[in-house]
Amino acid sequence: MTETDVSEAAKAVVRRNTEEVQGGGDYALYDELFADGFVDHTPQPGRTPDKAGALELYKVLRAAFPDFHAVIHWQAAEGNLVTTYKTYQGTHEGEFFGIAPTGKAIRFENVDAMHVVDGRITEHWGVANLFSRMEQLGARPGG
Repeated sequence: MTETDVSEAAKAVVRRNTEEVQGGGDYALYDELFADGFVDHTPQPGRTPDKAGALELYKVLRAAFPDFHAVIHWQAAEGNLVTTYKTYQGTHEGEFFGIAPTGKAIRFENVDAMHVVDGRITEHWGVANLFSRMEQLGARPGG
């Protein structure tokens, strides 16, 4: 298998996670795509940096934003390390980080890198525009 083949296969795994698990709520697929020893190097507040913590975050997001989904703008891979730039979107219909439902539509940018080994996501690093997300919901951090 060439490095291009490895990169394309890794990108497909990450795309499935984004579209089918995050966007579609397919948690059975989550279990298939994430390695048991998965490590999140940038976990969200209140979440553990493991497979269970990432799944909990996905479920919290879908409960708060039932139509939660992402638009992938681009993906790049070096071997089995995939970087994705995407915009998440959803309508705030459930409690989220202590904020009661507002009915507001939100959009926020995210860049993440995921390491894929043998078809399973083993590591994650991410940067999300959390300030924008909270501001859109009417919550201003620190104010």
